[in-house]
Amino acid sequence: MNMLEDLESLQFEYGIQEEDHSWLYLQGRFRGLMIKACAHATFFCKLLCNLRESLHEKQTSRCVLTGLLAAIPNDELKVGIIGGGNLGKQLARVLLQLVPIPAENLRISTRRPEVLDEFQKLGIQCFYHNPYLVDWANVLFLCCLPSQLPNICLEIQTHLEKGCIVYSFVAAVPIARLKLLLNHTNILRPQYQCVENVNIWGAGKDITAALQDPVILQATCPYSAAGGIILNIKWLEGVFHAALNICTAKDMPHLQVLQLLNELFLSVHFEDCEKDEASCPKFQLQDFVDQVYTKNLPQRRPFPWFDLTAVQLKETPFTQHFSTSTAFRDHLTYLYCDLFGISFTKEQQPGVSTSSSSK
Repeated sequence: MNMLEDLESLQFEYGIQEEDHSWLYLQGRFRGLMIKACAHATFFCKLLCNLRESLHEKQTSRCVLTGLLAAIPNDELKVGIIGGGNLGKQLARVLLQLVPIPAENLRISTRRPEVLDEFQKLGIQCFYHNPYLVDWANVLFLCCLPSQLPNICLEIQTHLEKGCIVYSFVAAVPIARLKLLLNHTNILRPQYQCVENVNIWGAGKDITAALQDPVILQATCPYSAAGGIILNIKWLEGVFHAALNICTAKDMPHLQVLQLLNELFLSVHFEDCEKDEASCPKFQLQDFVDQVYTKNLPQRRPFPWFDLTAVQLKETPFTQHFSTSTAFRDHLTYLYCDLFGISFTKEQQPGVSTSSSSK
């Protein structure tokens, strides 16, 4: 196959008429969207795995201190994917290799499970039973066609637990509509805007290999406009509020939650942070709830349950923090790359979009 690699007649562009060459940028744009979508889903799952592991450790320590020595089952991340098309398969490969999610913790529901032999050989359960998948998973990725979504939502809405996070890649269906279809509020939906035609996405690499390329990985950073594709940063707000909901489901006091979030998500620092630790950002109570609620919140009380759809659609206390704090943005970008095994200095930080908070 290497002998045929550079053969002109086998290249994608060979059969395209010259007058249609101006449309070839769409191929790079499609690939860029696929890479960014898989990268952000991987980042999200990495955060949740770290959060669940930390919660389990704290719960175990608490039981030991109180003399309750019974083993506490580990609350592992269980990921379900509805849709076994191109996106569903690419997502499964990336989650398996880069989070990494064990094969027994990943399941796929698709109308044609027989074509997913690649994954079944790895030990992943592939079947066509959406309600069964939803009963099992605590994170559910929707990788189906828009035309299929209404029927899928009708199938699964009564099986969704309150804490199950639905992560939708169905770009044609707005999050408000999805909330109605599912009768569910724990939903994340990234929105991407294409602003220019810059193809940096490495056409010869599969998605997993591309995300191990430092240039491509840094272009997927949530605040980066590299590659001409911008993420609506409200998605990132939804991610952190989803983490709060997981802690609320554990009935964890809000002050402990803030400490935990700071340890997990803001503990990766630039070298010059050691000289001035006071300048490093920290999550504060007022970042998530308004001043009136803050004054009346007892110390042992958990955070309220957040409607993730409202968080992504409306201004929140956290919105102001995101838009004004350069240090906060820098640390989250550093965390993002660190979770993928790539580090850099402030001077090397990926280019930041000035319009990343817009649709």
